[in-house]
Amino acid sequence: MGLKHSLLTLWCCGLLLLSTVANSGNTAATHVQISTSHGTITLELFDQKAPETVRNFLKYVDAGHYNNTIFHRVIPRFMIQGGGFTAEMHEKPTAAPIKNESKNRLHNERGTIAMARTSDPHSATAQFFINVRMNISLDYRMGQYGYAVFGKVIEGMDVVDTISIQKTGRRGMHDDVPEQAIFIKSISRISQ
Repeated sequence: MGLKHSLLTLWCCGLLLLSTVANSGNTAATHVQISTSHGTITLELFDQKAPETVRNFLKYVDAGHYNNTIFHRVIPRFMIQGGGFTAEMHEKPTAAPIKNESKNRLHNERGTIAMARTSDPHSATAQFFINVRMNISLDYRMGQYGYAVFGKVIEGMDVVDTISIQKTGRRGMHDDVPEQAIFIKSISRISQ
């Protein structure tokens, strides 16, 4: 009885240790909430697959950079872009650009969030966009960088859709600017 009990105890301890080791790499995904003038959008960020991009985005979130910015570029059946301009169309200062992580093979699917950038693949700073449809033309292809996906909408896609169909026009040098400002009141971390 003593030997059987000892072996059973050892076996149970081994299972517990294996379970702990298996789960040690599983960290909970970060969630953020975008409070807009049209409603709330909740995102799950892909901390593991786009670590540098997520760190960069959260740096701006934690600093309050996105507070009172606007969605300044809205294209129906394509995407909504924001995070860089005030309602007066003044571009906010940013930190240095980050490395493009589009090689992570995440797709620009409907509801995903990705970094906006210039024609330089490694020029993303604070601006982001949310895909309104499947935009695989924005994905990484052999020898050509895409736009780095780093999260997805888990609640509030109806808000994204509403924003995407707002009437737009030209403002200064910018096309596709909503005629009525669509505010990002704040972006903040939330616990799940």
